[in-house]
Parts: sequence; C-alpha cells; structure tokens
Amino acid sequence: MKKEEYHNTSLTPFEAKNYEKALKNFVLFSKINNKITIILHIKHTNISYDYLSKQDHSYKIKFVDEQSFEKLQNRFLELNADKQIEDIQKAQEETKIEDDFDINDFLQTNSDILSSEDSAPIIKFVNSLFYQAIKKKSSDIHIEMHEFKGEVRYRINGVLQKHIELDKNIMALVISRIKVISNLDISEKRIPQDGRTQVKISGKTLDIRVSVLPTFYGERIVMRILMQSEDIPKLDKLGFSEECTQNLAKLVQNSYGMILVTGPTGSGKSTTLHSLLQQVLSSQKNIITIEDPVEYKSDKINQIQANPKVGLTFASGLRSILRQDPDIVMLGEIRDYETASIAVQAALTGHLLFSTLHTNRASASIMRLVDMGIEKFLISSALLGVLAQRLVRILCEDCKKEDKLADAYSKDFALKEHHKIYKAGTCKKCNFTGYSSRIAIGELFVLSDKIKASIKDNVDDDKLLKLALADGMTPLTEQLKALVQDGKTSFEEALRIGIKD
Repeated sequence: MKKEEYHNTSLTPFEAKNYEKALKNFVLFSKINNKITIILHIKHTNISYDYLSKQDHSYKIKFVDEQSFEKLQNRFLELNADKQIEDIQKAQEETKIEDDFDINDFLQTNSDILSSEDSAPIIKFVNSLFYQAIKKKSSDIHIEMHEFKGEVRYRINGVLQKHIELDKNIMALVISRIKVISNLDISEKRIPQDGRTQVKISGKTLDIRVSVLPTFYGERIVMRILMQSEDIPKLDKLGFSEECTQNLAKLVQNSYGMILVTGPTGSGKSTTLHSLLQQVLSSQKNIITIEDPVEYKSDKINQIQANPKVGLTFASGLRSILRQDPDIVMLGEIRDYETASIAVQAALTGHLLFSTLHTNRASASIMRLVDMGIEKFLISSALLGVLAQRLVRILCEDCKKEDKLADAYSKDFALKEHHKIYKAGTCKKCNFTGYSSRIAIGELFVLSDKIKASIKDNVDDDKLLKLALADGMTPLTEQLKALVQDGKTSFEEALRIGIKD
C-alpha cells in the first residue's frame, strides 16, 4: 500500500462490520471532508501492514504513539456503541415478532442463534445496556418481566430510574443472552441462579455480578457493576466532615482493635471500608478480607469470596484468616454471635479489624453486639469506634429551583422565616434526575474512657448517644439539616434518608 492521499472514496470496503477486524490489527480510519486517512499504531506496523496489504485501496497513512492510538480507539468505540444503540432502537420499531414465536425452539437452538447474524441486534442491545450503565454512572442494572412487557431500569445515585420498555419476547432473548455470557443454565427457569461476567468498554474491563430470580411473570435479572481498586475514592473525598475524616484517620493508626461501619443497605459501607484499607495499605502489612461479594478487586489485598454453600462463611473464613498471620482483617459483615465473638477475639489479640453492622445509629451498635451475646467488658476493650453513615444526593446546580418548605417542618429544620431552600429540577446534564452526585455523611462514635466505663454499667442507646454528643459527635440529623439549609440537597431527599433521632 502506498502512503498517498486518496480522494472521494467512501468507506464501503471497510464498513462497520469490518471495523472490529481492523481494530484487532491496530488500524483506524479517519474520514474528514471525504478524505480518508489510515491511522496506525507505531509499535504494531507489521501487523497493520499485513492486514492492509489484503485491501484493494490506497490511502494516506499517519503513525501515532501508543497513548494517542488508545485515545482514538476508545473514542471510536464510544461512537460505535452510540450508533449500535440507535440501530437497536430502530430495529425495535421496525421489527415485529410473530405471535407464534416459540421460546422452546429458541432454547433448543440458542447457541446458533446467539452467534448468528440474525441475533446481532440482541447482542448489540445487551452491549448497549452495559455501555449506557457506565455512561450514566449506574451501580446496578435491573431487568424485570411484567405481564405484557419487560422493563430495564438503572440504579443511579441510589435511586432506580426507568431506561426502556421492551416486548416480552424480545426481553426473553435479552435474558438468555445475559445467561449465556454469565455461564448460567438458560434452560433452568425454576430456581435462582448467580453468576459473573466481564465486559470491556472503551478499553476498560468491568466485572459484572449477575443474579437471576424466577418471578410470577418470568425471570428477573439484577446485574451489579463491581468496581476496581483504582475507583475507590480516598478518605477525604467521600464527603465526610473534616473533623470526622481526621478522627477516622487517627483510629486506623491503631495496631489492633475493631472499627465498625453501620448503616442500611446501599449506604456506602463497603466503599468506606475499602477506603480505610487504602489508607493503611503498606507492603509491610498483611491485609486479608472476606467479603460477600468482593465488590472492589485489588491486586494489593488478599480477598476471599464467602461461599456458604461449601461452608465458607464469615465465621469459618475468619478463623482461617487468623491462621494466616494477618495484620489487618476486613470482615464483610457481623451477622451472628459466632462471627461477632471471633471478630472481638481477633481485635483483642493484636489485629486491626474492620467490619459492618446493620444499625441506624452509631451508638446503637453497642447494644446490638450485647444482644448478640458479646460481653460488655469485651466490647469496651476491643471496640475503637463506630461510624454510622448515609449517602445523600446532591442537587444539580444547573436545574435546581427554589422550594417552599411546609410550615409543619420549618421548626424541625430550624429555618428562618425567609430562608431559601431548593428542590430538584430537570436538565440533560443530570439525566433529568435533578441530582448530580452523592456524598457521604457520617457520625463517628469514638469510645472514650468515659463511654467505656459506662458500657460496663446498664446503659441504653439513648444514654450512649448523649455521652457521644457531649464528647463532640455531630449527629447525622444535624448534618442532613445543614445540607438542606445550605441548598445542597432537597427537603424530599432529607425525608427519603429518614434518619430518626
């Protein structure tokens, strides 16, 4: 092939169906003002020339370095995915599936269908689901079957949002495709199934956890997008107050003891725990975690996936971990007396242990451990502190609008008569949700000597909370009120979080 410019030539010989093959040979095409330029990776010219020698046309060639080629390649993949989404939407409008469609025929011949040209729209659609999820910063993809239709929803900033509705027959093909790529049994529809898959988008590989559940109208799938360790925000970027962040940093400097993070499901506990692990990460320390599931993969931490089916529970796994000479242990959750007992013993015998607990307030964790059967004197000796947290959605600055707070709540939020508060609007920048991001708020309950002495007596949650407030702890309710008063979040969001005093 000659390095010459070729004018007025369409990309017919290199249509979209050939682009993937060209990309594998490190070849990209650029067309500006009807002029085509071939872009080659400077380190892989031999492969590229071998591919181009089989083509019939001559184009101008430009060489770029590795970083530039990767940027161009990622941009091409993004544009190509957008086009695929448009194609599948057109296909949905134009294609009508016959009434006598037999799902059993599909199940018997699924391998051929899924690998054939006829099934390409389904493959493209599933790929576009992942692409749109990443683009919209979604944490979960929900695929549900109803009586007359199927529906796809994304969980964005902790709230489910509708993405698209599809015919039930098309949705059945989508579910089967997801089962195939997750190595699940597509013929089994009576029992729940769990699997994993990987997708590569714009050069980045993502792990997807897949859960299939049979419902009355058909199977339901939830796909959790699992993050990499490099995606974990640093402790000071989570949103906690400066004082809370500094106190947490001090707690993790201890060589032994137990630190708990509490809150409801979806409040960011796992992210905070991994952020704490990143804070103490060192080549001189042996860090081992047991999680269910492993949500953040890290090359620098030894991670264990709990598997109760084969007897690998949090309790049994923790026993084994303690025989591996760990310095720091992260336990996914304390659920029962056995796990709690081993965790406390580990914290007392020279290990720094992080874990989670399901309580609404930080001070309530003490009585929760007592209810599990742990002796009070052991709790006061082992526990360093408890962080209770929530994730609060932050209003989009481009579309938020003034709101009038109901008189019934003005006293609760200690607002002045003409104080402005805001509510969510809608705009393209925030995907018409009214919220741009989320931040964490947290109350850190540090066990001072006074509190430790009180635990040994007959105390309840209220007394422990009062002692913590006297020591300077800022409660979650006050932080939530401050966000409303400052116009950072809405009154509706504060009610949704629903923190009780």
